[in-house]
Amino acid sequence: MSSFLSAHGYEPGPTQRPLLAGGISGVLGTVPAIAMLYAFGSLSVEARIVGLSALATVAGGCLVMAAAGAVYGRLFGRAANDPRGGWLFGMAFGFALWAAGAVMILPIVSNGETTAGKAAVGVFLSLIAWGAASGAVHPFVHRPLHESLTTGAQREEMGPRAATSRGGRGHSRQLRPRPDAPPRRPMP
Repeated sequence: MSSFLSAHGYEPGPTQRPLLAGGISGVLGTVPAIAMLYAFGSLSVEARIVGLSALATVAGGCLVMAAAGAVYGRLFGRAANDPRGGWLFGMAFGFALWAAGAVMILPIVSNGETTAGKAAVGVFLSLIAWGAASGAVHPFVHRPLHESLTTGAQREEMGPRAATSRGGRGHSRQLRPRPDAPPRRPMP
């Protein structure tokens, strides 16, 4: 999958903020997820399993989904910024969260209790809906969070000074031809 993501230019640029954008997208994605949990009766079942009220379960879920959104933004890098395919990346990530969280982690932390039946379908669909919504809004959340090139160029790790040795501090180094390079001929 890494080679596919490379087509987009995998690493986020220095003016991008994928963790912040992913966290915000993750919180926004909880809206359809909570609606799905409520519609299937999964919210009350999850609250009973973890031993919290429904409101505390939603609040804790928002924090967890913000962290998951930040992981999504960092994991998918620039590919997460694709408005045409972000929802699909998000759905795949939501499926991975369901497989890891609802199927493996929840039974471990709750002494073997987990959702079943209609409530389990609601948990699955809520994570798929969360992923699709988070992935769909991520490009639109991330775009305004980019640092402008004007202010970014003032930092030492960016701009013209980043290309010089030691960030422009001290003397510049002399460029020498490689020992194995053929001799240069003058241009006609």
